[in-house]
Amino acid sequence: MQTVASAIRSALLTGDPRAKCFATRDVARRWRMGKLAFEFDTPMPDAPAWPDTPELLEPKHMPKRGKFGSERGRLALWHSLAHIEFVAIDLALDMAGRFGAEMGEEFVSDFLYVAADEAMHFALLARKLERMGSHYGALPAHAGLWQAAHETRHNVAARLAIVPMVLEARGLDVTPATLDRVRAAGDDHGAKILARILDDEIRHVGFGTKHFLKVTQANGQIPADAWKSLVRTHFRGAVKPPFNDSARLAAGLSRDFYEDVAN
Repeated sequence: MQTVASAIRSALLTGDPRAKCFATRDVARRWRMGKLAFEFDTPMPDAPAWPDTPELLEPKHMPKRGKFGSERGRLALWHSLAHIEFVAIDLALDMAGRFGAEMGEEFVSDFLYVAADEAMHFALLARKLERMGSHYGALPAHAGLWQAAHETRHNVAARLAIVPMVLEARGLDVTPATLDRVRAAGDDHGAKILARILDDEIRHVGFGTKHFLKVTQANGQIPADAWKSLVRTHFRGAVKPPFNDSARLAAGLSRDFYEDVAN
């Protein structure tokens, strides 16, 4: 029987986006069916395999999207969202493969579930771009999304604090406004995609929060205080309002975590 670690590593090292989606969903399915052994016999790569395009740029070098009402602005929005979801596949795979041995089978199950969701989200967005006459890779993309994972690769509490509880939680904050703009523009198809992503991301942030609470409480820490310390140490950006308090609370992320960290 193949080990879950080797299956995850293989998916991480699959560069073609379509093939990565298939590989990820296959890993999640085989794990769910009990066809992968709970063994960690191979390390995770320092970085996943990605396609030659999109060109990756530092945030300060990213071109401005333009107004949402323009064709350029719409394409830039959907391409940006597709890239976020593509990287999110690898973030979830790496979480399960890198920390699964110490965290246990429930942890692996949760984050392989997340990985399969992210693969589905990417596929929806990639098809959306194709319907618009474009494709994933046609525009440059943000180079920094993997950085948070790389810098927290030796600390599961830090990884949970930064990736699900800061980066994905930020998606809970900004997606509703984007959804409103898309709906107001008459794009019902796009609105359905964003509504699905928002619902799923609440669950993803919830998985991260659940396991963060387990880790910190097992260490005798106050979870909110531990989270604030880890964010100050490991997160280079700012935790910015406005916050979607209701969605965050639905994910178990109460205001005592983040309200006095915002800057």
